[in-house]
Amino acid sequence: MNASDTLLHRLEQDPSLADALAWPGDFDIDRRDPVEELVLPSGRPLRPIAGCGAGGTYFLCGEAGDEERPVLYADSEGRATLIGADLVEAVTLIAVLPFWRDLEKSFTVAELASDLRTEHPDFDTERDRLLHTLGLALIPEQEAATRLLTVAARTAPDYVPCVPDDEYLPYELMFPSDPA
Repeated sequence: MNASDTLLHRLEQDPSLADALAWPGDFDIDRRDPVEELVLPSGRPLRPIAGCGAGGTYFLCGEAGDEERPVLYADSEGRATLIGADLVEAVTLIAVLPFWRDLEKSFTVAELASDLRTEHPDFDTERDRLLHTLGLALIPEQEAATRLLTVAARTAPDYVPCVPDDEYLPYELMFPSDPA
């Protein structure tokens, strides 16, 4: 079992850990039904591992036991991005930046973090407890944002999902390298 498989198993076995990621990170392992069937250009399998309240789905790419298993997020609006080189990185980034999806809307990390702490004053304590319990290192928010955008840049071409029932039309990138 690789680190992604081990972490997923741990989250599935410990409801308190799963709950800590469901809010405020909106990574809910009880929401695993994707809006539609998706495939990758490479043919690598996609395993739904969690969902969000807006209908998006998190997928582990590849087969159980594969050395490389990046995490892909596909929203319900036909956009997708890699959010971690593996589940360990994805969970770390979600725990540190639960507002990660809003980074595409030209908000700064500082603005989003301030809003989060205003609405959720115990966020830092809860985040630190979760990361400590999982044995994951806390990273600064700006570094987490940089890592997220770095892994997101690897989405195209190999991890842009397509819809088989829709003539294999590809999803749009959530964080395009060359904004239009």
